Amino acid sequence: MDNKAIYKAVLGMIDLTSLNSTDTYSKIQAMTEKVNRFHDTFPGYPLPASICVYPNFARTVAATRADADVHVTVVGGCFPASQSTLAVKVAECTGAVVDGADEVDIVLALNSFLDKDAETAHREIVEIGAAIRAVKATAHLKVILETGALKEKSLIEDASFLAMEAGADFIKTSTGKMQPAATPEAAQIMCECIRTYHGRTGRMVGFKPAGGIATPEDAVTYWNIVADTLGEAWLDKRYFRFGASRMANNLLSALEEREIKYY
Repeated sequence: MDNKAIYKAVLGMIDLTSLNSTDTYSKIQAMTEKVNRFHDTFPGYPLPASICVYPNFARTVAATRADADVHVTVVGGCFPASQSTLAVKVAECTGAVVDGADEVDIVLALNSFLDKDAETAHREIVEIGAAIRAVKATAHLKVILETGALKEKSLIEDASFLAMEAGADFIKTSTGKMQPAATPEAAQIMCECIRTYHGRTGRMVGFKPAGGIATPEDAVTYWNIVADTLGEAWLDKRYFRFGASRMANNLLSALEEREIKYY
């Protein structure tokens, strides 16, 4: 597969993201309307897989999007630090799904995990997953490991298996709010864990690199990791996403061979 074919495919795997303290309802509505109009300007390219926002904007995206195949994704569970009570995390996540979210990205409870209390970290994922699926059976749960905080390969492995065994539909590298964010090294470890877990259970868990990913070269790097480690079945937006805000414009620029600042 040549690089331009990868760029085009990745456009349809992006969770188009705005997670700024200055986000407003009108800004998020405008971003969603740009997605609605995308094919007027670029008819040959796929829409993003989802629009990813804070929970309070779920209703705005859901009410504005024109194509239900573009999912509403929220970051929940007291993102990005995951520092609150479980009751608050559950309430925030379920409220977002009530408001129209199709997917919820939460952060692994590092306060418990790094204290070697895997049971509590596991239980949080189980309870949040059960709560959002009680509202919408098809709701997807992505668990962010924050791999920059996991300094050893064994910790990334343990976090990956913990999240998958607790019912995560995807495991995700990073929040993008701490450094290092996504790295190829962490991605490789996580994909190997997904492969092992699939071999044990037969369940396909998705992979989402996020944080600091912006260039077409980044897209190719992570595409090749997934292709080589997990295989062609994972090269689909149902199992492979990119958390990105700048990447869409950069991929369009590379495809069109001119600078594009559409989003």
